Amino acid sequence: MIAGFSPSLLVILVVVLLVSGAVNGLAGFGFALVGTMALATVIEPATAVVLMIIPILSANATLVSELSAPELTRCSRRFWPLMLAALVGTIIGMAVIDRLPGAPVRVGLGLITLAFVGSRQSTLPLPSLGGDSGIDRGGTVVMLVVGGGSGLLFGATNVGVQLVAYLRSFDLSHGLFVSVVAMVFLGINGVRVAAAGALGLYPSAAVVALSVAAVVPSVLGVAVGRRLRRRVDSRHRAIAVLGLLTVIGGRLVLGGLGIA
Repeated sequence: MIAGFSPSLLVILVVVLLVSGAVNGLAGFGFALVGTMALATVIEPATAVVLMIIPILSANATLVSELSAPELTRCSRRFWPLMLAALVGTIIGMAVIDRLPGAPVRVGLGLITLAFVGSRQSTLPLPSLGGDSGIDRGGTVVMLVVGGGSGLLFGATNVGVQLVAYLRSFDLSHGLFVSVVAMVFLGINGVRVAAAGALGLYPSAAVVALSVAAVVPSVLGVAVGRRLRRRVDSRHRAIAVLGLLTVIGGRLVLGGLGIA
């Protein structure tokens, strides 16, 4: 047993990572959201966020391998402003994470999760980005705004739903969407690992060790999800992912309010 963590908590962690990985492999997103939100119901939110950084990196590294070299180059050139702005925002968010109070953060995370479910992943949280708005949805300015704001939230909470919704608004096949989301989060989390250490966000060496060990169930879960993706249609994928997020979001809100 890793010092400071009970056997029951370790079992919970393994189950959460396996389920989160399966969701990510199946839907192309959700590992950070499901994993962090679930862990935040049993440990401090700030600890849950940093504990998930290395597993998030491993999960996205597994999925980005689905991109061919030409696709990787093309997508990198297309979305580099988004990745750069998200990276800067993420580091700022990480710098303030340990100053956030636990209970209000749980409520906030729960409300964000439920809001994401309510949107059914179909609307971009930006005003009037339709064809008649005069705004270039894929333009550099929009990418910088979306990336910066989303990165700030992601750095502090591991919630990256705005980036997911933004990338979903492009005409990408599901397989390409999965890989592009993984590419964006892989780049961000690669830097987050070093930033977390430099900012002193890991509360102990045991948390670092546990985060590294968590890579194994994370990758296994993603592999299971990738296999299921070929057998489960989009409607059932949505039902499974949104149902799980609804339960987790409700639990966070109730826990933050001291009700459950």
